[in-house]
Order: sequence, then structure tokens, then C-alpha cells
Amino acid sequence: MGEAASSNSLWRTRVEGFQNSVTVIIPTLNEEKSIATVILELKHLGFSNIVVIDGNSEDDTVDVAERLGVNVIHQNGSGKGDAMRQAFGDTEVNGEVILVMDADGSMNPKEAFSFLEAIQNGVDCVKGSRFLPGAGSEDLTLFRRIGSSFFVFLVNTLWSTRYTDLCYGFAAFKRRALEKLYPHLESKNFEIETEIFIKAKKLGLKVGEIPSVELRRTHGKSNLKALKDGLRILKTIVQEFVQNNNIPPVV
Repeated sequence: MGEAASSNSLWRTRVEGFQNSVTVIIPTLNEEKSIATVILELKHLGFSNIVVIDGNSEDDTVDVAERLGVNVIHQNGSGKGDAMRQAFGDTEVNGEVILVMDADGSMNPKEAFSFLEAIQNGVDCVKGSRFLPGAGSEDLTLFRRIGSSFFVFLVNTLWSTRYTDLCYGFAAFKRRALEKLYPHLESKNFEIETEIFIKAKKLGLKVGEIPSVELRRTHGKSNLKALKDGLRILKTIVQEFVQNNNIPPVV
């Protein structure tokens, strides 16, 4: 019990000063059984500015989020990419640092401190990677693992990057970096993560990666369709390469 209390105190100390400067965005779609745990843990860790962007859930996701006192944005369109783009442009999302994580319990909120530390150390954008030392995934199938490796190889080859993961949604951004990135985003679905970090490279933004452990989602099934969404990611990479010179680097 003493060790647990000490650990909780440490996390609170590390988040001290960030409560009013970090906005956490959580895209949701029918996550009533897991969203409460995610929100409550974030609040326990000191994050008070939490925004749920809901894609017209048919269950009680919105009611649960509102009962827990977080801001809820009702998505106008559909798809995770569409949700994130809408949230990025919403006035509710006003923190100096924007943290994005999933609602299904697959991402450990305590890892958020590593993202914030990387931001403090000077990067513009931070992405979680399941393939760095100390990272991992309890959820990746062999098919998805092979697909992810192929996409990373393509992007690294085409843009001379050194990414280790592209299809993972745990990320953080400085507000001024997101303001430069947001107008160029077009994706509507799960390819949004790949598009974000290709365009971050095109814009000359400084991107960091940190190890992250992807947990099994706590309830239900993923909305991701491996083959269909994989083809969308491939299409995004090809389109971005064809349009490679259309975005001037940030000065």
C-alpha cells in the first residue's frame, strides 16, 4: 500500500504545472464500457482538460463522459481521422500541449508523462512506438505487424525518416506545431496517424518517438479493419509522395 501511494504521489508531482496547459483528446465510438476508466485515470493523474470527440455512438458513451464532467464534442462526420481533424480545429481544444489517446483502454495514461517530457525537451510532435526497446503490443496480429513494418519501411525510404511505428494513435503536439499541421490534414479514417507524421516531416517539424506498450482493449472489438484500413494507409503514402513538394517547410 505504501509503495502504491508513493507511486501515485510521484505521478502527480510530475504532472504538476501541466494540468492547465494540456488538453487530452479522446476520439470515441461505442466505448461506454471502457471510457470511464480512461477518464478517471487521467483525472487521477492530474489531467483536468479532457475532450471527448464522439462519432455518434449508439451506446451510452456520451452520457458516461458527460457524467464524469469532461467536454464532449459531437462529431459532424464519421471516421477517426475526421474526428481528430474536427477536434484539432475546435475552440475547446486550447491547451499549449495537445495529447491524443484512444478510449478503449489500450493506452496507459501514465505514459503521457514521457510524451510531455519529450515536448519539454524540444520536439514539436511526439509519437508512441510499439517497436522501440521497452515497448510492445498485446494486440497486434501477425498480419497487422507485417503491414505496419511495410508502411514504416516505405515512409522511411521515401522521406528519409527514421520512424519505427506509424499506425498507432498515442501522440502529443505543441499547439503551435499543430496549428501549422492541422490545415494540411485530409484523412477521414485510421490513416490519419500516417498522414500526420508524413506531413510533419514535410513541414520540417521536429518529431520524437518514445516507447509505448499497447494493451489489449478492455471491452468489445476494434473498429479498425486491417485490410481495408491498410489499403487506405498505402493510398495515403502514395498520394503524399506524388504531392511531395506541395507543402513548404516551416520557417
